[in-house]
Amino acid sequence: MSFINDDTGSKQNDSLFLKRVFMGAGAIALLVILILIIRVAFNVMLMVLAGTLIAVYFNGLADAIERYTPLNRRICMLISVIGTFAIIGLLFWFMGTKIQHQVNALSEDFPRLLAKLESQVRELPFGAKMLDNVSGNDSQKIMNTAQNFFRTSFGVLGDIYIIIFLGIFFTVSPSLYKNGIIRLVPRGGQPKAKEIINRLSLVLKGWLKGMMIAMVLIAILSFTGLTIIGIPMALALAVIAGILNFIPNFGPIMAMVPAVLLGLVDSTQSAIIVAALYILIQTLESNIITPTIQRRMINLPPALLIISQLLMGTLSGALGIILATPMLAIIMVLVEELYTKENNREDVEAAMP
Repeated sequence: MSFINDDTGSKQNDSLFLKRVFMGAGAIALLVILILIIRVAFNVMLMVLAGTLIAVYFNGLADAIERYTPLNRRICMLISVIGTFAIIGLLFWFMGTKIQHQVNALSEDFPRLLAKLESQVRELPFGAKMLDNVSGNDSQKIMNTAQNFFRTSFGVLGDIYIIIFLGIFFTVSPSLYKNGIIRLVPRGGQPKAKEIINRLSLVLKGWLKGMMIAMVLIAILSFTGLTIIGIPMALALAVIAGILNFIPNFGPIMAMVPAVLLGLVDSTQSAIIVAALYILIQTLESNIITPTIQRRMINLPPALLIISQLLMGTLSGALGIILATPMLAIIMVLVEELYTKENNREDVEAAMP
């Protein structure tokens, strides 16, 4: 009789073990599927984020117009959208052709500039050995990447088209999407969800305002400095510097490279002066503009920002690097609101007598 019971118990244990194995395998399979879905749809999520940033910009500009004029909200929003596109159109009308010609010329001159840089590096004591350690394929990849950057920086329209229209749709009826997100949360958590969304909007508005001021300031200072030094294609280089300043850490370095290479066409001294100019401009930006931005948004640790840029760049390329900062800001706000504050509140309540 005991043998029968032992045999039955053994079968039940085996059945329970197999059930747990299948449940574990199913959970792992589900996790892998979710990761694959997120990986495939990650670019779409980033485009939604970019569209959200555009909507935040339009609403922020409409808020400023409404604050200083007696116009109602709808007219302010209309002025915000139409005025922005009108200003961009006028800028392209007056400067677009010149910028495009300078960018094309810069792209065509890149092989010659890199060859000149290579010859000058070989004259250094350890220059020849350093260049010999770099294979020809790697050098060709670097040159092709640089040329493709200048050919496509002002010509990529597909994703921009979708992002702009997403931004316009979010701008037209922001409450529709905001209320839709809030309704997905259980009723008890809806006030907290509304509070978090409002804070995210405030953080993104402050960050975007600061970044736009920084971009314009960097472009103006770069154009002025490069013109005084006498570097050709100063307008294109200034526009590139302003746009790339949107990417913290890596953007200013990327913007400095073509300017320094053009300085080498004149002399090594000119290249050093150009590098010093870019370093000076970035120092001024870091000590004046960045503190202003950080007062309006959550403080982002530099190491976390670099890690975020590397991860986002690996997942989604250039678009991921561009949007790494707002994505990190959103994550940190969510962590603070949903985790840190709750833990602090529980600690305070536990410490109370």
